[in-house]
Amino acid sequence: MCSVEPINCLPVLVNILSNTFLRLFNSTARLRVWSKPFYGTQNPEIRRDVFFICLGYLLIVAAGLPPHFAVSSMEDYKVKSMH
Repeated sequence: MCSVEPINCLPVLVNILSNTFLRLFNSTARLRVWSKPFYGTQNPEIRRDVFFICLGYLLIVAAGLPPHFAVSSMEDYKVKSMH
């Protein structure tokens, strides 16, 4: 049922148990599990777009981190707390 990679065993086990319970309750529905965690695309335009979206997000996050630490330090200074 499972390959040598343990990451595949849990989804397969959940699939087997879920389908068993569905059969016990006389359901016609079935569940299917696949082991491809990320949708791979060969289209370079989509890859470029995803890259720039991630880059923009990281730049926004990186721009927000230093002020967060500065405000935290100023609050510590105001209440005269020691680390």
